[in-house]
Amino acid sequence: MKDFYDYLIVGAGLYGAVFAYQMTQAGKRCLVIDKRQHIGGNVYCREQSGITVHQYGAHIFHTDDRKIWEFVNQFAAFNQYVHAPIANYHGEVYNLPFNMNTFSKLWGISSPEEAWHKIQEQAQSLGIVSPRNLEEQALSMVGPDVYEKLIKGYTEKQWGRSCKDLPSFIIQRLPLRFMYDNRYFNDRYQGIPVGGYTGIIRQLLEGSEVLLGVNYFDFRREHPKIASCTLFTGPIDAYYDYCFGSLAYRSLRFETCELPVKNFQGSAVVNYTAPEISYTRIIEHKHFEFGQQPTTILTYEYPEVWYAGAEPYYPVNDEENTRLYRRYAELASHEPNVIFGGRLGEYRYYDMDDVIAAALKSAENQRSVF
Repeated sequence: MKDFYDYLIVGAGLYGAVFAYQMTQAGKRCLVIDKRQHIGGNVYCREQSGITVHQYGAHIFHTDDRKIWEFVNQFAAFNQYVHAPIANYHGEVYNLPFNMNTFSKLWGISSPEEAWHKIQEQAQSLGIVSPRNLEEQALSMVGPDVYEKLIKGYTEKQWGRSCKDLPSFIIQRLPLRFMYDNRYFNDRYQGIPVGGYTGIIRQLLEGSEVLLGVNYFDFRREHPKIASCTLFTGPIDAYYDYCFGSLAYRSLRFETCELPVKNFQGSAVVNYTAPEISYTRIIEHKHFEFGQQPTTILTYEYPEVWYAGAEPYYPVNDEENTRLYRRYAELASHEPNVIFGGRLGEYRYYDMDDVIAAALKSAENQRSVF
């Protein structure tokens, strides 16, 4: 480790790695630290029995931005994987997102007009004019059949609360497709890097020094003048020692196992929507890369109650937490020589292409003041 750097980058995930790459390309010295013992953050992938395992859940790259697509393709060859998950409700299998295949299986209909009228008939019969919560919002959009089998149990497991206690805005963008189209994303560019995302991160970090298993706050006390500028991708409330209180998150727990079978579920991702099944989905990793290995590796994904200090995955962007974040953001706007970025630093849910775009923009802003 040198005595001084241009940038201290806290977090070796996608945001930090892209920023580090841009700065090293500009001739700046970067030190990247991460509390985990590996690079890549939540997109970290590892190899087991010839299968690429997404350590922290499924990550499917998709974007409509050609520049972002060309950027990531510098560092990896992407396959032609198109995400088309399915839902399992008491052994009944339905396509996601809700499309004509879903409606045909539910009601035995075959035309978009029949499906539309069925949904309208069910929804309007409930007489919900002004939805007061997520349950009423969903029922007013899709009716009880879709809601009971494919939304209610899964959502309540995810959030750990009744749909009656969740705000309606969470589900206002619920997609309904009156076509026989199982693609989960409509983006023009889709795929998964062959061998996973870790190789991309490793290339992005070339030229930077990287320290793993390092707690930023301890490191800052020991090296208060290590860099001219800090990029902080950790939780913004933690940076300020939770002076206004803790921002809320949803958390997850993963259980991974290897089975001596070639094909367990026939899909990379299967959501389990019945409430009595404690996990929300099973990921079969080999299907992300069309693997033919003699064994398979599964990850069971469980929702976890989040508490301060637990691993944060999804920000809870309700009104209360949004107000709280704005107070922290106001502090951050006056913080000299510190950039806050990423899902935790900006308290927002980012798709991977959005992370890259935001990191590139942040790097561009830095280069403009050199």
